[in-house]
Amino acid sequence: MPYGFSGGGLPSDVHTFAVANFENETATAQLPKEITDALRTRIRDRLGLRDATEAKANALIRGTVQRYEVDIPVGYSASNKQQTTATRSLELRVDIEMIDQVTGKTLWQEKGALVQEQYQEGGEAVARKRAIDQIVNKLIEGAQSQW
Repeated sequence: MPYGFSGGGLPSDVHTFAVANFENETATAQLPKEITDALRTRIRDRLGLRDATEAKANALIRGTVQRYEVDIPVGYSASNKQQTTATRSLELRVDIEMIDQVTGKTLWQEKGALVQEQYQEGGEAVARKRAIDQIVNKLIEGAQSQW
C-alpha cells in the first residue's frame, strides 16, 4: 500500500503564480519591491510554482503595505552623562492574499498581518529583511494549510 499525504497544499489547477505590485501606504518606497522579490523567490523555492505574468498566472498574490515603523525604543543603556537607546524595534503590517485565478477563490488571506523585529542601532536593514521573511512565511504556510 503506498503512503502519502492528503488534505494539504494548493489546488491541482495551480501551477503558476504572479505577484502584483503591492500598494504602499508608508513613506518607505522600496518596501513593496523588497516584499515582491522575496515572495517570488520563496514561492518558487518552497511551493514549486513557476513565475508568470498576471494575465497567465493560475494564482495571484497581492497586498498592501499598511505600516512600517522603525526606531521604536525597546532597551536602553545608561551612563552618568546620557541615556541612549541600545535596542530598537520595527513593525511591519500588511494585508496580503493569494487568489486562484482559475476558480476566483481566495486561497489564503490575512488582513493586518503584523510582524515585529528587534535590532541593535544600525541594524534596521537586517531586521526589515527578517520581518519580510516572516510575512512571506505566513503566506506560504497559510496557502499550504488550506487544502
